[in-house]
Amino acid sequence: MASHSYETSAAISAPPGLVWEILTDAADYTGWDSGVRIEGRLLPAETVKLHAEVNKSRAFPVKVTQFVPPRRMQLSGGMPLGLFRGVRTYELNPGVGGGTEFRMREVYSGPLTPLIWRTIPDLGPSFARFAAGLKARAEST
Repeated sequence: MASHSYETSAAISAPPGLVWEILTDAADYTGWDSGVRIEGRLLPAETVKLHAEVNKSRAFPVKVTQFVPPRRMQLSGGMPLGLFRGVRTYELNPGVGGGTEFRMREVYSGPLTPLIWRTIPDLGPSFARFAAGLKARAEST
């Protein structure tokens, strides 16, 4: 089965615990240059609505399917019967000098992926903006 993905990463000069606090504070995403707005709480098994600037006309309902503080969070959403699925994973790993290695990856899968992939805007710049915004926020805190 075909899958497609987007990915970004950043070396952040702040400890993983602080980066995790910023990453899981959904209400404050608009307070830093994330390019994303989230309605709801980023907690285990919660469903939230993700609004992305690249597609302002639509909110994407996603569920928090993994929540392992301060290391990993995963948001999953898609169509019934697994026809199309998107899974966004945030990973925080200890970095050099007490910092954090941040990685965000979104993988799309399912039988309708080749068809839907053609309609998805290029998320590369949006992902880079998110990582840069998270880095700037964490390093200024």
